[in-house]
Amino acid sequence: MAYAGGTAAAAAAMHTSSYRVKFGKDEFMDLVQMAQPSVIYHVGRMHFFAHDGFAVYTLECESEDFRIKVMHAIEFSNTQWSEKIGSQY
Repeated sequence: MAYAGGTAAAAAAMHTSSYRVKFGKDEFMDLVQMAQPSVIYHVGRMHFFAHDGFAVYTLECESEDFRIKVMHAIEFSNTQWSEKIGSQY
């Protein structure tokens, strides 16, 4: 069953926009309040979440600025996801 969920997530990711929208701190905090994401992701200086098919982000916030869960990730990429058959990953 977990495999089916992973496949569905991969299929959804393939149809997601790879566009990113950058915001200043005040505008990003307003968007967080409007969109009410369940989690915000953090990589390096960037905080981001998905909204309306876009990756919305800011470089001006600290994790302590948010009242919701911040997940620290390793990498952010704006290239479309694809599964490579026979990959060693």
